[in-house]
Amino acid sequence: MSDTADSTTDTRNVIEGEGGPENVDEIDPDDESDVERAARETPPGRPLRVKNLRKEFGGLTAVDDASFDVEAGSLTGLIGPNGAGKSTTFNCITGVHQPTSGSVHLHDEEITGLRPYQIADRGLVRTFQIARELEEMTVLENMMLAPRAQRGESLWRSVLPGARGGVRDQERELRERAWETLEFFEIDHLAEEYAGNLSGGQRKLLEMARALLTDPEVVLLDEPLAGVNPTLEEKLLDRIHDLREEGYTFLLVEHDMDVIMENCERVIVMHRGRVLADDAPAAIRENEQVIDAYLGANV
Repeated sequence: MSDTADSTTDTRNVIEGEGGPENVDEIDPDDESDVERAARETPPGRPLRVKNLRKEFGGLTAVDDASFDVEAGSLTGLIGPNGAGKSTTFNCITGVHQPTSGSVHLHDEEITGLRPYQIADRGLVRTFQIARELEEMTVLENMMLAPRAQRGESLWRSVLPGARGGVRDQERELRERAWETLEFFEIDHLAEEYAGNLSGGQRKLLEMARALLTDPEVVLLDEPLAGVNPTLEEKLLDRIHDLREEGYTFLLVEHDMDVIMENCERVIVMHRGRVLADDAPAAIRENEQVIDAYLGANV
């Protein structure tokens, strides 16, 4: 038999379990690349994975070895009493805070410790409890700032005559997308209004609309319904469900238990920085630990 045939046979034997590891789990993890390790640790269909996340502020531990993942195309709730570590977890996931330890994976890439704009560029964005619009710019101008990789951000493309045409063409396309998104959220009639003049609920709609113009895969919503009147709340929830059906993935922090239980497929409960429970809403309602720590008579 030739050397080539011997090599082929040896390779087949290793793959089939003869003369080599019985399965890939027995391969020394030290021999894996970062991408291989991340792919092994991130289950398919679960684009966001948080593992043993910890955040300390001096002597205070705000997040204490929290681990969970989020299923693709789902609306997952994250709940817990005040001080449970929910917003700090969001901040660690999105790069606002640097975790003390632990890891965050988006698909097959570890994003732990990256800057917020780097994480957004990879397809994970968030909104805030208090909407952060640019008050002295119009709603449309706020929207136009959001899309990634704009040609006009390059000085030479903005100045050189041969390149300005491409900048104008892209800006025209982005403007059309911005209008379509404003129409989707039913705030297109406010396009020329200064963002600082919007109501609290309208600002929430603007912030979510602006986030979507970054073409995200995973969206973290930090109390998007806080301070929103019932009409706008219903509109926001309708938009979230529409987007979820289109394939977007949402992780939602919200204190209104009716909203969480009626709209989320899965609920993660945090208490004192730890994940206390992770289950379907019906199971969370009956979980004695959750009832004692948080829900109480609200169930």
